Amino acid sequence: MIFLELVLQNFGPYSGKQVINLNPKIDEENSHPIILLGGMNGGGKTTLMDAIRLALYGSRAQCSTRGNLSYSDFLNQCVNNKIDPVADTRIELLFEHIENDKPIKYRVVRSWTKNPKDGKDTLGILGDSDTWPDALVNIWDEYIENLLPLGISNLFLFDGEQVKELAEQETPPPVVVDAIRGLLGLELADRLAVDLDILVNRKLKEVGNSKDLANLEEIEIRLTQQQEDYQTTGEKLETIKNHVEELEQKQQEAFDKFISEGGKIAAERNQLELQQDTKTAEIEQIRQSMCELATDVLPLALIPSLLTQVQAQGEKEFRHQQIQISKDLLIERDQRLLAWLNQGEISPIQVEEIRSFLVQDVNNLYAKTIQIEAPWLLADDENLSQLDNFIYHLKNSKLSAKEKLAILKNKKEEIHTLERQVQTAAAPEDYTKLRQALEASQNQVVEAKANYETIRRRLAELETIIAKSKRELSEYTVENIKHKNSEHIITSAAKVQETLKIFQEKLTLRKLNKLEEEVKNCFLYLLHKSDLVHRITIDTKTFSLLLYDLNGKPVPKHRLSAGEKQLLAIAFLWGLAKVSGHRLPVAIDTPLGRLDSSHRNNLVERYFPAASHQVILLSTDTEIGIKEVETLRENEAIAREYLLKYDSSTRQTTIQPGYFW
Repeated sequence: MIFLELVLQNFGPYSGKQVINLNPKIDEENSHPIILLGGMNGGGKTTLMDAIRLALYGSRAQCSTRGNLSYSDFLNQCVNNKIDPVADTRIELLFEHIENDKPIKYRVVRSWTKNPKDGKDTLGILGDSDTWPDALVNIWDEYIENLLPLGISNLFLFDGEQVKELAEQETPPPVVVDAIRGLLGLELADRLAVDLDILVNRKLKEVGNSKDLANLEEIEIRLTQQQEDYQTTGEKLETIKNHVEELEQKQQEAFDKFISEGGKIAAERNQLELQQDTKTAEIEQIRQSMCELATDVLPLALIPSLLTQVQAQGEKEFRHQQIQISKDLLIERDQRLLAWLNQGEISPIQVEEIRSFLVQDVNNLYAKTIQIEAPWLLADDENLSQLDNFIYHLKNSKLSAKEKLAILKNKKEEIHTLERQVQTAAAPEDYTKLRQALEASQNQVVEAKANYETIRRRLAELETIIAKSKRELSEYTVENIKHKNSEHIITSAAKVQETLKIFQEKLTLRKLNKLEEEVKNCFLYLLHKSDLVHRITIDTKTFSLLLYDLNGKPVPKHRLSAGEKQLLAIAFLWGLAKVSGHRLPVAIDTPLGRLDSSHRNNLVERYFPAASHQVILLSTDTEIGIKEVETLRENEAIAREYLLKYDSSTRQTTIQPGYFW
């Protein structure tokens, strides 16, 4: 199925006749899936979605602005407020689908005027031959149910609010639950079960004698009363549930006030003061240890330059002493050498030359080490070693003192914080009032929850009683009312009911297994984060989603970010659409909602081009912005672009080619 054209005439803010080409085909050979319509909030985007629904389903359409209005009042509301009251309001939707292996086109036309006659619109169906097939008009509701059933239409025509609601709730909203049941075929099975009950009861009444019939009617009356009590109790339970939520909100407000006005701190005053005393004692210990440091070498930190000078002078004098000792040793060796030479056969002249050379050589060696100033420190090895130890010890003492000063500063800040907290504590009389208000709200919540639990148990009891009455009715009729002409029907109906129940359970499991796999694949594809969820299951009764990680452990829904919840909701709708087996267009109003940039990019790049063969997007400039639309254009995903230009002075909207950029 493909939507080809939408015509609006005096519908909502659309004055006059305006035509939108929805055909995704660019030419005979190429087509792009996306039809992009841009418009600001209040400019008519939702009205376009309502127009498609109204054209297809008429009075059954689930339009967003209808609420509890009658169909006549809703049609009056849709008439453009600037036109002549006798002028026509008209919607036309041209679509194409395959019928008997051949493409066929139908143009659905609905028209009406202000205060329509009989409170209805006029429906017309224009076929390929430009004729109005009256037979198709008469059975249009049944015909469109075969193409796009109303029960699953919300899987293909949905808006951002629907995604938001689905993302935030633990269980799907009723509209999605109805779509799931329609998709799984459960509605048909339930309807068949009810029809069988009606048939069996009718037959039993026909064949039963007066006494049997009276007993049967008595059971039916009692069952009807029990069902009414069940419904009343259920409504009462819902009311009490809302009351509990209101009281819990008030309790939270009382608790917030208790915290903000110092009630919690007042209750903890003794503990805070004890912490303050402990911090003060710790500060005194730190100061005592710093005094001990001050009695040792730490005062020498006041003369670091003198210590450095003394250390340098000591090293200098010690080095000169070592040089002088080596020089004396060298001179003594030279004298021994000359004495040995004099005893030999060397002439005195040669000995004198050798002596002169040795003297000159010693002078040259130690020429650069002559001490200019006289030594004044006169420190020995032990003194210099002690000096080095003092300097090393002084360095460690300075580091220790610095650390203790930092700790002392932090302790003082902690004491200052505790003092501020104690000062913000509520006065005793104010604390008493705050505590009493909080306890009163807590008691109200406890009482309301107890009342809720009592009603819930009563509802469960009624459910048991109703089941018992149904069982009694079934046993009574089967055992006491028999007739040759109806016995086969009654027996067969019971077997059919049992078979239908088994069929329904197996059908549900089979469809849900397929749906679970599709939802998981869609979610991982959109999320692009394969390590978050390994498996997704769907509860067979509530249809709520349950997520599991690689280790088989549940992943609570509240652990997902807001964007991941939105993607999960979209994956749920996408998976449902895939499992439905219907090849239908997808129309999305307000598609991106509150998604952040990364999740938004995933939808733009992964979902919109692949959601269907035709995707109609109705977006504001902040949802599909310039970056997103450029991405879609580069990927050749957009077939046509339109801008819904809203004039606030006239409160009218015109449709123009192109987008915001």
